[in-house]
Amino acid sequence: MAKPIIGLALGGGAARGMAHIGVLDVLDEAGIEPDVIAGCSIGSFVGAAYLTGHLSDVRDWAEAVTWHDVAKLLDVSLSGGGLIAGKLIEQLMADLGITGNIADLSKPFASVATDYLTGREEWHRSGPIGKAVRASMSVPGILTPVNIDGDWFVDGGLVNPVPVSTCRALGANIIIAVNLNGDLVGRRELPSKTDKKIPAHLEIVERAISAIPDKWRPNTAEVVNEFLRPKPTKPGYFDVLFNSLNIMQDRITRSRLAGEPPHVMITPHLTSMGILDFDQSKLAIEEGRKCARYALPEINRLLLLSGEDFS
Repeated sequence: MAKPIIGLALGGGAARGMAHIGVLDVLDEAGIEPDVIAGCSIGSFVGAAYLTGHLSDVRDWAEAVTWHDVAKLLDVSLSGGGLIAGKLIEQLMADLGITGNIADLSKPFASVATDYLTGREEWHRSGPIGKAVRASMSVPGILTPVNIDGDWFVDGGLVNPVPVSTCRALGANIIIAVNLNGDLVGRRELPSKTDKKIPAHLEIVERAISAIPDKWRPNTAEVVNEFLRPKPTKPGYFDVLFNSLNIMQDRITRSRLAGEPPHVMITPHLTSMGILDFDQSKLAIEEGRKCARYALPEINRLLLLSGEDFS
């Protein structure tokens, strides 16, 4: 029998995406090597790190990162279509070695983004890795869009949060998918009374205010505070934005996967992690490992049926 072509579809989910590292660790320990990788948003970031040989560097960064380190990446901009310019994120990718050209990678890779003007799903399979990944991660309202060859792109999660269809189009006939948004909608986590960390949205507000020129700061700061800070009696701007994104990705994911389901679905349970909670990456990586170990028997069964035995 022909050797199976294993595709790995890494879904979007911001900080929860560090679970992808745990999944890849378990597959590697089991001797299962993906032949094709498609990534959306943070899945594109981790997939590119894996294929450029720098997954261990990302793991080291993720396991050591603090909230203070995350805050330093929030280069707030009050223009450009997003609250965060993203230049420091691009620099982080370069520092971690996630560079080069997609066409030069040893295996087929696609970074999924959304054309801002047409709404068309775009699979970036050539060009600079950093720019393609950054485009795929451009969460609307948070990160500024990215211009590639004259077109503007935003987060791939708007059209294909778990790119199973992309893996299949790249030739995969056994597809393992990682869905980071499977248990977010409909659950509510109560904040911990002992948690002293400044919430991500408050850090963004403070940086937005500090970015305002001195002569405009008094009046503009009042408007920014009123618009962005949470209110005690109703949801704030970021509460509505983040939860709306969760609902949107959940619904789109369900619809896309109903039409094109993977052979194996891995769904880490990370309800407690917020969009920027990268300081909880150790938790996410371990949850990815646990879920991947649970899925291994089914993966091995499929590979055995296809003529490969990794048991």
